[in-house]
Amino acid sequence: MIVKCSVLNHSIPIGPYSQAVKVQGLVWVSGQMAANNKGHLIVGPVTEKAHQICKNAGTVLEAADSSLDKVVKVTIFFADLDGFVEFNKVYAEYFPHKPARSSLEAKRLPAGATVEMELVALEKSMFR
Repeated sequence: MIVKCSVLNHSIPIGPYSQAVKVQGLVWVSGQMAANNKGHLIVGPVTEKAHQICKNAGTVLEAADSSLDKVVKVTIFFADLDGFVEFNKVYAEYFPHKPARSSLEAKRLPAGATVEMELVALEKSMFR
């Protein structure tokens, strides 16, 4: 069974998709951008954007009965890979368990974002 997850008081998706879906103990989180809870992209250095993205991802994961420490796969899309090193400094704070990861440069990201991150995590119920 597929369960759609959404977070109240969190930026709503900009398209026809769920913030996350749960399937057989896995949580698939849609791309998270550096948006505040009103959906406005923050402006600033990539480190500030990385913190916002990781916090957003954590909020969605908690609503889906998971957490950042249960993440097993991350994909990061950069509009410009020049921010890769700075992003990694912040990323390492949130993901010390080093989940599998892919990073790539995309010509354009939705809504003018400069970085976006999607995740796959395990549900906490898998550990009960």
